[in-house]
Amino acid sequence: MTIGCLLFWPSGVKASFGGFCGSMFVVGAGLSTLETGADNFLAICGPPRYSEIRLNLAQGIQGVGTFVAPLLASRVFFANTVDTQQGLKNVQWVYLGVACFVALLVPLFYIAPMPEVTDADMGLQERDISETDVGPFRKQYNLFLGVWSEFCYTGAQVAVANYFINFAEEAGYSAAKSSDLLAVGQGLYTFMRFVSSGLITVGVKPRYILATYLGLCFIFGVAATTTSGPTSVAMLILVLCFESACFATIFTLALRGLGQHTKRGGSMLVAAISGGAAIPPMTGAVATHTGNFHKAMAIPTAFYVLAWIFPIYANTVSRKLLDGHRTTDVNVSGEKKVVDGHDGVEVELQTEDGKGGTERVENVGAA
Repeated sequence: MTIGCLLFWPSGVKASFGGFCGSMFVVGAGLSTLETGADNFLAICGPPRYSEIRLNLAQGIQGVGTFVAPLLASRVFFANTVDTQQGLKNVQWVYLGVACFVALLVPLFYIAPMPEVTDADMGLQERDISETDVGPFRKQYNLFLGVWSEFCYTGAQVAVANYFINFAEEAGYSAAKSSDLLAVGQGLYTFMRFVSSGLITVGVKPRYILATYLGLCFIFGVAATTTSGPTSVAMLILVLCFESACFATIFTLALRGLGQHTKRGGSMLVAAISGGAAIPPMTGAVATHTGNFHKAMAIPTAFYVLAWIFPIYANTVSRKLLDGHRTTDVNVSGEKKVVDGHDGVEVELQTEDGKGGTERVENVGAA
């Protein structure tokens, strides 16, 4: 990622569009690698019952950057310099700053005591939680539906964000006002991620939140496509609002119960983000063909329905599995679970640092 950011400097000097595309490809490769590791790490490193909270909080912090970065770009770095030589120079300095910041993070991650979790570790943890074998990878239907849902949802999310300004301009707003309205939507998107984390913390089940939020995305998406003017824009802003917790919640729920297949499943869920490269072009093609961005928004709205297949499955077929992970005390400090064995009693201890262990105590003195 650092190398990709540094490549923007010579691309700017040469004013090479191909160079910029190549640089962005390298940055994208770095970001995808980072997301593959980071999302999985956040989901599994810590007590399983808090998995959704951890990832939603992290995604909320990411959302702050998504909200602030465009505002800084338009009002600080590129104010009155768009499409000028000075604007190109500003791009070079911005990416140089990003490269330096990321380079500083490299040694920090190298020296940080970050544990390595193996497939065997995840298999043992899953047996502690469910006391059953997870079975072969081909039978992980909860994961496969989660991957499908992530693909559909991410594609719809990117399509809505990409064409929001065009949609708002068609509704009668200026380009500047449309950009400000998008910032409002992104701000609500970020805020609702923190709200969702709070709801999960106080006991609302993540599967309920996912089903409700995706359902509201569809409802407000339909409202946006069938109305006009400021009302339609308000409906699309509400779509952005309720997209908030969907990615992180789909990700963590789909990882539940995978055991030794967790890493493989996590990589598939990250790969499902490729929906963001498939669905926006479909939306753009409809907008070009019809000349109407309101009609084009029917495409992402339809994919919200397709993504809703996973919440239905999660709230019916796999709810026992998902709720079991929400109530487990595995890796929670100070907790202890006692399990009867055949020849004695297995006492599973949770120490203060969260590490577990099993101790067998033979039955003696039976009357």
